[in-house]
Amino acid sequence: MSERHKYIGKSINRIEDHRFLTGTGCFVDDVVLPNMANMAVLRSSHAHAHINSINLSAANDSDGVIDVFSASNLGFKQPEIPIRLAPLAGFENFLQHPLAEEKVRYVGEPVAVVVAEDRYLAEDAVSKIQVDYEILDAVTNIDSALTDTIILHDRPSTNIATSYTVGRGNLDYAFKKAAYIRKEKFTTNRHSACPLETRGLIAEFDETGRNLRLEGSVKVTWFNRQHLAKAFNLKEESVVLIEHDVGGGFGSRGELYPEDYLVPIASSRCGRPVKWVEDRRENLISANHSRDIVCVLEIAAKSDGSILGMRADVKGDLGAYIRTNGGVVPSKAAQFLPGPYRVPAFFCSVQALVTNKTPVGTLRGPGRFEANFCRERLLDLMATDLEIDPAEIRRRNLLMPSELPYRIGELVPGDQDATYDHGNYGAALERLLDETSYYDWIKNQGKCDNNGRFLGLGLACFIESSAAGPPETARIKILPDGRVEVCTGASAMGQGTETALAQICAEVLEIPIDGIIVRHGSTDLLENGGGTFHSRNTVMAGNATRIAAENICDRALQIAALRWNTSKDSLSYSGGAVRRSDGEVLSLSRLSTFDELEADGSFDNKKKISWSYGAHAALVAVDPETGAIEVLRYVLTEEIGRALNPAMVRGQAVGGVVQGLGGTMLDHMIYDNSGQLITGTLADYLLPTSDIVPKDITAIALEDAPSKLNPMGFKGAGEGGIVAVAAAVSNAVCQALKTKQTNITSLPITPALICKSLNRAKTNDS
Repeated sequence: MSERHKYIGKSINRIEDHRFLTGTGCFVDDVVLPNMANMAVLRSSHAHAHINSINLSAANDSDGVIDVFSASNLGFKQPEIPIRLAPLAGFENFLQHPLAEEKVRYVGEPVAVVVAEDRYLAEDAVSKIQVDYEILDAVTNIDSALTDTIILHDRPSTNIATSYTVGRGNLDYAFKKAAYIRKEKFTTNRHSACPLETRGLIAEFDETGRNLRLEGSVKVTWFNRQHLAKAFNLKEESVVLIEHDVGGGFGSRGELYPEDYLVPIASSRCGRPVKWVEDRRENLISANHSRDIVCVLEIAAKSDGSILGMRADVKGDLGAYIRTNGGVVPSKAAQFLPGPYRVPAFFCSVQALVTNKTPVGTLRGPGRFEANFCRERLLDLMATDLEIDPAEIRRRNLLMPSELPYRIGELVPGDQDATYDHGNYGAALERLLDETSYYDWIKNQGKCDNNGRFLGLGLACFIESSAAGPPETARIKILPDGRVEVCTGASAMGQGTETALAQICAEVLEIPIDGIIVRHGSTDLLENGGGTFHSRNTVMAGNATRIAAENICDRALQIAALRWNTSKDSLSYSGGAVRRSDGEVLSLSRLSTFDELEADGSFDNKKKISWSYGAHAALVAVDPETGAIEVLRYVLTEEIGRALNPAMVRGQAVGGVVQGLGGTMLDHMIYDNSGQLITGTLADYLLPTSDIVPKDITAIALEDAPSKLNPMGFKGAGEGGIVAVAAAVSNAVCQALKTKQTNITSLPITPALICKSLNRAKTNDS
């Protein structure tokens, strides 16, 4: 292969960026269909209330209104929104209907729908709907949910949606033998993914032909198609979900929500295409939240810091209903608590509870972000207690290459074969220590800079799974004009899917990349697809594309052999063409004129997932007067097996760090005692801006341990940048304030939290 056809491993510019930067992208709100109506949703203004009555008459009589409906006049039994991931026992009792029926259980729950000629008229009419509520006391935290004094759902008569225990090893022996034991309670804040583009859908429901076309879908379109077809009693092939450009996802976009049912219902009722696009207020109160766990974690160790065992109790606040993939958050928090360390004995009890809050789903690094914060804080506390350097205590406990692969045990019910694959965790830590000049710097821990701010450098290690789920599919076709079309079941939500798959296709076919078109995510492209989640695109869709491209080469040889009336084995393929020993050449475009030149590919990892790993370091300055924290420098290493596009890998890592800084120091969904969200605007729910982003973020992608579970050696690289940020920053802040005996056990780390801790230290000193 010539150098000009080598694309894997090169930092080429993203193909999709041209249309984004020139304003020629097509997002769902850009789509305008003939005779299209608009939908607005009346959402509950109360967290917990009985619905005594709903009066739709004034809205019905409003100008431009086409239809108004609530659960009472739907005319059919509402479907339940299914669970896609972590369908833990008991969750089936807490599923959500698209419209509230007799009771509302969170602020933002859909109560009624208006369809009008335009969005403004629809919103005006929504304000005229009259609902008679009988307000009930709200359950707004885990402690009150556990008492079952106020019950959200009639059946079962408890707020505990599921409860189970997992573990491995002899825990009693570990704690009996331990020279050191410490227990801490950790709390993580409730987040919103807050993508730049809010959710939106356009439905065309053809009642005559019993067909449904839904535009604006993303992420897992084949899964969603299957369940929407069942909900509306349609043949699966009669339902088409179309993915347009998407302005970010981060776990919250693309799961099934009430609106995925309400927009098709609205179209069916009025016989017209119907569009719905949420505003930012709707997004903050009704799109999935995440995080929000309480973890009591206890560690047992030898006097030299060698871990003997851990036991934990994880409680997750999943909001008012269990929907989509909310159970992933507490279950993965439990699974990832041991991390990349040698923990011979581990036990964890898990409880998922319902409260009168917006339901929970996944958010970038679900469970991992939380688990790493809890564990890495406890490791630093242990290091301080035992007077061992934080880097050294990690070095002593990280699993060695000789111990890998390492079966972690069934730490999520049903996940019996979870096994870390091969690697060198210690090498990733050492690379981080070298990059930060750690041993030259640590003498400055807790000292002040020229502005009187305390300085601290914090460490954290992590391990991250990737590429789970169903097989992924691809189809490659040589078009009449010579261009190459790649269709994939994977979705694109801003992570560079088009560029990544084009790079693989171009290298395998040995053709210029600028002649490749990548189409993604829509169910009319392929018979089936897996979709995008769990950092799976490069591994799953990448290998499916590779297989399809290899099949194109083979198909090209077959067509050429028939054309030349010779044996396929006597021909060769290179440089985008089939070649004969006498020098005759047939290009792919020429071969496509003789017969259809198209091939499929499918990749199935047989549930053998890859594990990336690495370490984070944060250098911070803390102002003792104001409690303000500045992150001066951030460094991370991540072993990803093989970098398909190093620039995109770095972009993912840096973006993850920035998003993680928001989750560590800013993002916080705060509810009052009545269940009202009091951070429901971007003036109150704070996101990271340039003033908190460090000027120096160093993201190092390691390629020393290519995955043995797929032929291209890839591991996921979408979440390693975020999963250990809270851990590293909180450790850095505590190192900076170590003379003040600061102990951070809750997020976010706000100036108020720092000042409170410092004031407590002053009181103790006095």
